[in-house]
Amino acid sequence: MYARTDNSMGKVITTLTVINRIDQANARRGLIPAEQVRSVTLNNVLVDTGATTLCLPGDVIAKLGLELLKEVDVTTATGLSTARIFQDAKISLFGREGTFECLELPGGQNALLGVIPLEALGLAPDLRNQTLKVLPSESSDTYLTIL
Repeated sequence: MYARTDNSMGKVITTLTVINRIDQANARRGLIPAEQVRSVTLNNVLVDTGATTLCLPGDVIAKLGLELLKEVDVTTATGLSTARIFQDAKISLFGREGTFECLELPGGQNALLGVIPLEALGLAPDLRNQTLKVLPSESSDTYLTIL
C-alpha cells in the first residue's frame, strides 16, 4: 500500500465557452453583426462545489462586456469581503447551455464553475476520474425534476 501525494486527486478541471447573451440576442435581431458577439473560451476552469455560481476574473468580464448587476457580501477562505455580480453570462459546456450571473474574482485567479450552473446544466463532478459527468436529460433517468 502507498499514499498518493498527487495534489490533483479529486480535482476537476474543464474548458468552457462564455458568451455575452445580450450581444447574442442583438445579433439575432440584426442589431449587430454576428462577428461582434463577444465570447471567450476558458481553459483550466476549476469545478468548485464550494462555490455557488460562475466566478470569472475581471479581465474576462471586461472582455465580454458584461453589465454590473449588484455588489454583494461574500464569504471566502480569507473571510468576509465585497464582490461584484455581473449578469447575462451564457455558458456552453458539453453541448448544454445556460445563462447565469457571475461573480468577479480578484485578478490573476482562474475561473470557477460552481454548483448552480452545474446543477442547471445537469453536470456532476466525477472526482475519481477527474472529469464532469453529463447526466441524462431524457427518459425516467432525467436530472430534471418537478416535485
